[in-house]
Amino acid sequence: MRLALYQPDIPQNVGAAIRTAACFGAGLDVIEPCGFPLDSREVRRVAMDYGAVTAPVAHNGWTSFRESVGDSRLILMTTKAAESIWDYKFKPDDVLLMGRESAGAPDEVHDAAHSRIFIPLAPGTRSLNVAVAAAIALAEARRQIGWDQT
Repeated sequence: MRLALYQPDIPQNVGAAIRTAACFGAGLDVIEPCGFPLDSREVRRVAMDYGAVTAPVAHNGWTSFRESVGDSRLILMTTKAAESIWDYKFKPDDVLLMGRESAGAPDEVHDAAHSRIFIPLAPGTRSLNVAVAAAIALAEARRQIGWDQT
């Protein structure tokens, strides 16, 4: 299982995603361009030493990323989805794809996704922080497919 961040804007979210991916035994892909250098101090501060466990794989754009995932299903987390994360059936080789913090994912990313899912929220709220949503998605996927941490 992999977590992918589409053109992230906030370095601290990438650092949190590194920790999340490491703790859930997932790989991490970052689709550039980013709004900051991937080796920035802000990323390293939040990631702590988890970058040694799960180092992000940088992709020079959407096309490069798509080529790297092969036949894996792209599961886009989006507030524009119709299917709840709680109803979705994950598979071990899924790639959980998160859009940009500032703009979500463009149409070409939506079109390429095998599925689009959302996390149900309380009435009157719009969205979760991208790193928090990624953690929830990875936790639910791991719960469904099982995972032996030993």
